[in-house]
Amino acid sequence: MRVDLFDFELPPENIALRPARPRDSARLLGVGGQGPFDDLSVLDLPSLLNPGDVLVFNDTRVIPAQLEGQRGEARIGATLHKRIDLRRWQAFVRNGKRLREGDEIRFGAGVTALAESRFTDGSWTLFFPGDEPVEVLLERAGQMPLPPYIAGKRPTDEQDRQDYQTMFAAKDGAVAAPTAALHFTPRLMDAIAARGIRTESLTLHVGAGTFLPVKADDTADHQMHAEWGTIDAATADRLNAARAAGNRVIAVGTTSLRLLESAAGEDKRIRPFEGDTAIFITPGYTFRAIDGLMTNFHLPKSTLFMLVSALMGLERMQAAYAHAIASGYRFYSYGDSSLLLP
Repeated sequence: MRVDLFDFELPPENIALRPARPRDSARLLGVGGQGPFDDLSVLDLPSLLNPGDVLVFNDTRVIPAQLEGQRGEARIGATLHKRIDLRRWQAFVRNGKRLREGDEIRFGAGVTALAESRFTDGSWTLFFPGDEPVEVLLERAGQMPLPPYIAGKRPTDEQDRQDYQTMFAAKDGAVAAPTAALHFTPRLMDAIAARGIRTESLTLHVGAGTFLPVKADDTADHQMHAEWGTIDAATADRLNAARAAGNRVIAVGTTSLRLLESAAGEDKRIRPFEGDTAIFITPGYTFRAIDGLMTNFHLPKSTLFMLVSALMGLERMQAAYAHAIASGYRFYSYGDSSLLLP
């Protein structure tokens, strides 16, 4: 499909630079397969689901993966994207043309990295020498990797270390938050449990590639970034049992959805999964594992707007986004949310 079909105009004032406070006070746009849109609050979520439905969360934890350093006199910026092994990460590098293989980058606070090799997409393998875990080094020298549409408008600060982390964050490895889950609070989770709605968790370490623009003119020519994820056998069994009993599986965020769909076979059964996924979901895709999605509002011409259009239909999502923009919804990572029930 033509990528320009997924374009839309978003006024800059609709881009959220801070989250709603409290988090669960954010707005929620209800989108069904047809009919009018429902202007709601995230706190309304329990009443929109049925007892026995299952919400699936991503328990990845965002690491401070944004680094600023020097190679000689040249300033180098690095955003870690994907772990290769215990001491190596693939990174998107600003001013990367100034790097040569073997160059040392000094990031301050006693943290250095060697530029080992360059990928065809321009990213680099960075090797962090020493004995301390890389995560410890990042806590010392790194900053939270806010999306470019926020970082370009204000500096990252200490508040972002809390704001850009979900209450489910448990497993280090993401360089972008699973932002739909940022809206959840203990009181909302209590209301969900009281309604008889079940919850499950999986892990997908979100990479910085999630923010890369689609540069191709046709979706068939876009190369999707890979991310590492895992679903254990017990979780897969419980999800399959829930659907077999007639209950719905609702992915909280596109990251949860992408991993669930990666783990599902043509028989629509979810299987244990561990490894990389580069699944790219566009209109025409047949969903196998999920019955709905809670998700924030996405960038024009992005793979994630293509994903929601695959779930609900392109015209339906164009109309939903037009309604959200006209109604003053706040967009992107720190913005409001939507509940998509086809």
